[in-house]
Amino acid sequence: MSDIEVPGKLAEPAAEPALISLNKVVSFHYRLAEVSAQGEREAWREESYGGNPLFYIHGFHNVIVGLEKALEGKAVGDSIEITLQPEEAYGVRQPNSVQRVPIKHLQFPGGNKKLRPGMAAVVETNKGRRNVVLVKVGKFNADVDFNHPLSGKVLFYEVKVEGVRDASAEEIAHGHVHGAGGHKH
Repeated sequence: MSDIEVPGKLAEPAAEPALISLNKVVSFHYRLAEVSAQGEREAWREESYGGNPLFYIHGFHNVIVGLEKALEGKAVGDSIEITLQPEEAYGVRQPNSVQRVPIKHLQFPGGNKKLRPGMAAVVETNKGRRNVVLVKVGKFNADVDFNHPLSGKVLFYEVKVEGVRDASAEEIAHGHVHGAGGHKH
């Protein structure tokens, strides 16, 4: 045994937490509710808790603009609550967004064959896939609303930041997250 004491290694200063900014991959959990005309928060409409968090690249408008602005500068562990007006969320409802579409061009989640007004569907357009809501259903055609189902709504979000990292050059070039939380090449 030696009487010589070896000093312990000095602790390195803690790294600054990564803050949400342009080109950062962000993961978060959320809960979403509509806000009534009287200003009351309604029942939770959707949430990610109990499942996987959502991932996006900050600055690419992969989430609604008001939420992206509210998350700017936040770090892992931060939580926010925010009420967003339609202009900051899914936009105001466009009154001329109902169009007649052949039913054969509509895709339904779960392959549902009993079509009813209010059902969600997907249609391929010359601008990509669009979510639509059935307004009126005929034998061969359906009138569909191209407004997002949450357009024109005031929304309340609770969000907790789960992760922040630098996006890879490939993710930035493609404009979306790859790997965990994103798509697999």
